[in-house]
Amino acid sequence: MTRFLVASVAAATALSMTACGGSNDTSGPVEGSWDDVVAAANAEGSVMLYSSQKPANLEALKAAFTAKYPDIAMDFVRGADTELLPRIETENRTGSGTADVHMVTDAAWITAASESGAYSTEVVGPDFDAADYDRSTSVKNDTFFLSSAAVFGLGWNTAAVPGGLTTPDDLLNPDFRGRIGIVDPTGFASYVDLYRHYAETYGADYWDRIAELQPRVYPSALAVAQALTSGEVVASPMVQPLVTEVEAGAPVDWALPENPWGTPWYTHVLSASTHPNAAQVLADFMVTPEGQAALNNGYAAALPDIPGSVERAQSIASPDPKDLTSERVEQYSREWTQLFRG
Repeated sequence: MTRFLVASVAAATALSMTACGGSNDTSGPVEGSWDDVVAAANAEGSVMLYSSQKPANLEALKAAFTAKYPDIAMDFVRGADTELLPRIETENRTGSGTADVHMVTDAAWITAASESGAYSTEVVGPDFDAADYDRSTSVKNDTFFLSSAAVFGLGWNTAAVPGGLTTPDDLLNPDFRGRIGIVDPTGFASYVDLYRHYAETYGADYWDRIAELQPRVYPSALAVAQALTSGEVVASPMVQPLVTEVEAGAPVDWALPENPWGTPWYTHVLSASTHPNAAQVLADFMVTPEGQAALNNGYAAALPDIPGSVERAQSIASPDPKDLTSERVEQYSREWTQLFRG
């Protein structure tokens, strides 16, 4: 996978340059009532979402959105932040956007983009003002809105580990040598923050002890989940809740430790969108109960009482972008490589 590091200093510089010299002058939604916006969205007829969520959840969102708005064909591109952010930046710079709506977890990029306003259009949908959503704590600068949060915990193959796991310390078992799955954090600010959280919570030597067990390294938590399902590995300290896999009958299970790590997804309507009204309609749908139910099976939801969600997204704190500068992420990536690949 191509690695592209987007960090706070570089992002702020790029956003400032884009704001000054970019060609993102696509018009926003029509003026008038919400019914007028929906009518214009139906006329546009399509909308594109970029997101790093699980494909199954994105498919569920697509099905639910299409059921409510049959005149708007929704599609999505799924990729990691390191893949999607360069595309977003290029589309914004050239003014020829493919994406209309974008979900992102990179805290540094979110902070820089929300403060600069270089990439986003103000959201106008009525559901952002619902009491259960709590706009005051869930929307940044009227543009970036909380839509989900990833929560990471323990995962295991039930055939190989029938007793399950309860804490990350349970993985420090010689029987798991060569059979633990972990994620490569190189260049990923969020994963670097996850590794730091475990070291702070379970001991500074936690990863040294895991390294002694010769874990297998994967490019993403989704790849770790697939390896657990196939039996290629039998345990992991860092998977998203395996709700979808369990529902499908896969031989896996999961648990959240007492102090789980998580990271929020913030979503925004892109100012380079070529379907500005359909983008607003999709954004609004994402914070409705139907949209949240489709989007958050196995994730933390931005509304209460969402079936399949494992936590409330508002309770998951964003990483501090000051701790995830390009220099610090690069330094940690080198240390991790030395420990697990050296």
